[in-house]
Amino acid sequence: MIRLSNIKLDLDHSPEELTQAILTMLNIAADELVETVVFRRGIDARAKNRIFLLYTLDVTTSKDEALLELFADNQSIKPTPDMSYKFVAQAPEDLGERPVVVGFGPCGIFAGLVLAQMGYKPIILERGKEVRERTKDTFGFWRTKKLNTESNVQFGEGGAGTFSDGKLWTQIKDKKHYGRKVLNEFVAAGAPEEILFVSKPHIGTFKLVSMVEKMRAKIIELGGEIRFSARVDNFHIEDGQVLGLTLADGSQIKSKHIALAIGHSARDTFKMIYDRGIYIEAKPFSVGFRIEHKQSVIDEALFGKFAGHPILGAADYKLVHHCKSGRSVYSFCMCPGGTVVAATSEEHAVVTNGMSQYSRNERNANSAIVVGIDPDDYPEHPLAGIELQRQLEKAAYVLGGENYDAPAQLVGDFLTGTSSAAIGGVEPSYKPGIKLTDMTGLLPQYCVDAIREAIPAFNKKIRGFAMEDATLTGVETRTSSPICIKRSDDFQSINTKGFYPSGEGAGYAGGIMSSAIDGIKVAEAMALSINEQAGSKSA
Repeated sequence: MIRLSNIKLDLDHSPEELTQAILTMLNIAADELVETVVFRRGIDARAKNRIFLLYTLDVTTSKDEALLELFADNQSIKPTPDMSYKFVAQAPEDLGERPVVVGFGPCGIFAGLVLAQMGYKPIILERGKEVRERTKDTFGFWRTKKLNTESNVQFGEGGAGTFSDGKLWTQIKDKKHYGRKVLNEFVAAGAPEEILFVSKPHIGTFKLVSMVEKMRAKIIELGGEIRFSARVDNFHIEDGQVLGLTLADGSQIKSKHIALAIGHSARDTFKMIYDRGIYIEAKPFSVGFRIEHKQSVIDEALFGKFAGHPILGAADYKLVHHCKSGRSVYSFCMCPGGTVVAATSEEHAVVTNGMSQYSRNERNANSAIVVGIDPDDYPEHPLAGIELQRQLEKAAYVLGGENYDAPAQLVGDFLTGTSSAAIGGVEPSYKPGIKLTDMTGLLPQYCVDAIREAIPAFNKKIRGFAMEDATLTGVETRTSSPICIKRSDDFQSINTKGFYPSGEGAGYAGGIMSSAIDGIKVAEAMALSINEQAGSKSA
């Protein structure tokens, strides 16, 4: 096939116009075009009065080879790359000890799935519950304020991404097309086929629930084993080699190949592995608030007269501001047509996050507005960033009334340092509820100053962003892991052989796609190591 890129058409173009664009670009007749597949469809909304669709297409013609030779110097006409996934290994017949994956979020799911597809029959351990039980616990907390510390937004089958916008794009380099493997598996599990070609695919919470269940069933069908409510309380390490682990119920599993894919909020596990001597260092992360506007305000600001067009859907944004102080403020996890949700995993703490359904049809748009901080802001200990997160979350709990309501403030009041007394035109969506207050003292002063500088700057890019009755809800602290569990090129811990730090919690991913891709890479590394050891034993 031939890949054609940079094809620009009007938003409401006809199918015939797309076909004609192909024929014109290749200078061929209609009967020479055999097949057309949309690889990517993006949106160019830089000019609101005329929005374009940008296409990358894979086409088959009756003379592919001749055309590729003719257009060899044209960067917009190239051979379609081979994006099929190729397994790097196959499990030996005398497998012996099975590999273990700790955690069943996106990273753990794909590590387990690929290991199972290669015949390694992994054992997967998840401290939380199956996804439907976990969903009941999570929605129950939002309704009744009764928190289950082992079953919530952070812990349980599907990981934190289950209660998010379900974004399926990433900016990481992906020369081996691992991302295509991820999307294909999602489609096979029931995701809409459009995620294969829209430029910013997403799924939403309810679709993710059934998809996760189907992927779990596939792993089990291939010989894998998944245990829920199975928190790991200790790793067995001798002479720098992991040998197994102990679960909270006292049972033990022996394995010299263990992947840690626990996400960014398993703080007790981070402390345990630090105490066991596995090397950890602090890394940068970000803290801030959730900001909410009416979705109609964002749509009109970004799409103008095309706001509400079915192809465009709910508008999203990505913003960054570099402050005079040297700090950076940026939008994070933007949820069009979504809600702000309670995301704590610890008692007496308030944490915000954002969530959307596939339809993205709720009244508000929300995103985190966060400030980048680094280990210089919390020196002295590799786990000091975790302690800073806790301090902010506990302070938000107190400021919100000590009942899991979140503190909130109108943007106009925050910019002037005034306590808010009444909700304006933007009704906060956070559940369980909010308490209007003054959040000026909730974050470190350098964060407050940075956000106060950034919001008016963002208003120059999105008209209405600094509207006085937009709302801020606090506090956002779980943007990424505050630690990095250092690993070598073979994906194993730099000082603990057989231990594979993986995904977002270990500091190697951020979001569903990059976590899933890292899970695939770790599975491959584990498989190659297992086969190498099996080969040396047989030799």
